[in-house]
Amino acid sequence: MSDKFSIAARLERLPISSYHRYVIWVLAFAFFFELGDINTLSYTAPAIEKAWHLKLSAIGTITSATFLGMFLGASVIGYVSDRIGRKKSLIFTVLVYSVFSLLNAFATNMSTLFITRLVTGFGLSAMTVVGITYISEIFPAKKRGTYQGLIMTIGLCGIPITAYVARFLVPAAPWAWRLVYVWGALGFVCAFLAVRMKESPRWYENRGRHEEASRLMSVIEDEVSREKGKLPEPASEIPTPVSHRGYGELFSGNYLGRTIVLLILWILQTLGFYGFMAWVPTLLVAHGFSLVHSLAWSSAMSIGAVPGAFIAYLLSDRIDRKWLVTLFGVVISICGLLYGLTFNTTMIVVFGFLVAMFIQTFAPLLYAYTPELYPTEVRNSGSGLVYGVGRLANVVGPMIVVFFFNTYGYKSVFVYIAATWIILAVVTALFGPRTKNRALEVLSASAPGVEA
Repeated sequence: MSDKFSIAARLERLPISSYHRYVIWVLAFAFFFELGDINTLSYTAPAIEKAWHLKLSAIGTITSATFLGMFLGASVIGYVSDRIGRKKSLIFTVLVYSVFSLLNAFATNMSTLFITRLVTGFGLSAMTVVGITYISEIFPAKKRGTYQGLIMTIGLCGIPITAYVARFLVPAAPWAWRLVYVWGALGFVCAFLAVRMKESPRWYENRGRHEEASRLMSVIEDEVSREKGKLPEPASEIPTPVSHRGYGELFSGNYLGRTIVLLILWILQTLGFYGFMAWVPTLLVAHGFSLVHSLAWSSAMSIGAVPGAFIAYLLSDRIDRKWLVTLFGVVISICGLLYGLTFNTTMIVVFGFLVAMFIQTFAPLLYAYTPELYPTEVRNSGSGLVYGVGRLANVVGPMIVVFFFNTYGYKSVFVYIAATWIILAVVTALFGPRTKNRALEVLSASAPGVEA
């Protein structure tokens, strides 16, 4: 293929093939254990609280450790991955979250669990940032949202499966909660599968390694053409990457507006998401429901995650993600508020299921939307920054939940959660850029003050 075409133009015209499908399965497997592991503390917290005679506030402190680690992981890996590449970063982050998930099982007190959850959180968020960036750079514009949704649909099976693993393991013995973390450590297998993945050609091109980028692109094109036949000519109108100043670009006039919008979205999404999902079992127990019933109901609710992501798979590239993010922010707010206002068992499960489902429709949309708004030079750095700050916000998130619960009661927690989602929807509707069917380089060039 002639070097007169940019890597973007050559990637954009590739049909979906085995090359893409291998990426789908490796990342889906990584997200399966990553998403399951994020929720393990919520499923084991009531048993840990009882076994170690902890107060509710202590569980909040340990939860905060996870999100402090997620902030550090996302912030660091974004910068590192923009320099060493996506593939190496993915392998490293999967190993970190897997090893420390296992070490959670051997925690002997609150202090050691605080440390192991902090480092686990580091690996979890770092892997997410690398994964969503890799997806955005490999898949063509017309399909990247769809396949982000598909990867999340498969990956989100980790939430209900982990919930049911916890449902049957935790009540088995006072120490059986530890086995839930052993289960979470199985994600290490993904690190070995990722060795066969190819580096992002866009990353090579952006680093000035044009010969490597073109050579890798030729290998990919040959692989795809053997499976799909002759490839169409690239679209010459896709702009070649332009030079940017580096990390400071995130805070310049060109991208500052996008950074502010994404920071608000990720902070509110994190507070609303984990305010609901991470605290449902513990709040039900604190409100008088038994541990067994609490775990059973939260497990049933978590099944909604899979059809939720599948909805994103179906809709993500049909409607502009700006408006999908807005729509589902409103829907989640309404369902979450209705959940908090009822104590009928059936309604608890129904509205809990709907919240869990639509939250996981929302997640793939935001995962796809975030890296689209930054240029390749700082795509992982920008995604890591906004994702990490969002997770950092949840260092105080559990304290906010505890404050509302202790001061104003059970229902007030869900009024607070509903408010986070409504504000998120309003900000997106007013200030979020449109991204439908636009190549990453086109979106980058469309930022205020940027010339292609």
